[in-house]
Amino acid sequence: MLKQTKNLQDNYLNLARKERVDMTIYLMNGVPIKGKVLSFDNFTILVEVDKRQNLIYKHAVSTIVPIKPLQYREEEI
Repeated sequence: MLKQTKNLQDNYLNLARKERVDMTIYLMNGVPIKGKVLSFDNFTILVEVDKRQNLIYKHAVSTIVPIKPLQYREEEI
């Protein structure tokens, strides 16, 4: 059986998506985007902002901050 590598980024975004936690995503140019993570893949994050969807390229992201702490267990992250 192959050992599965933990992917902190995917686990963190998936937890935010499941818990529907509001996040502030800061872009490299300093612009904050506040909303909920709807989905993500290797290159993008789909965020709901004011009932509209924004597709953000991960290479444009500087920092992701949850509005409230995410509740995770050690084995999830």
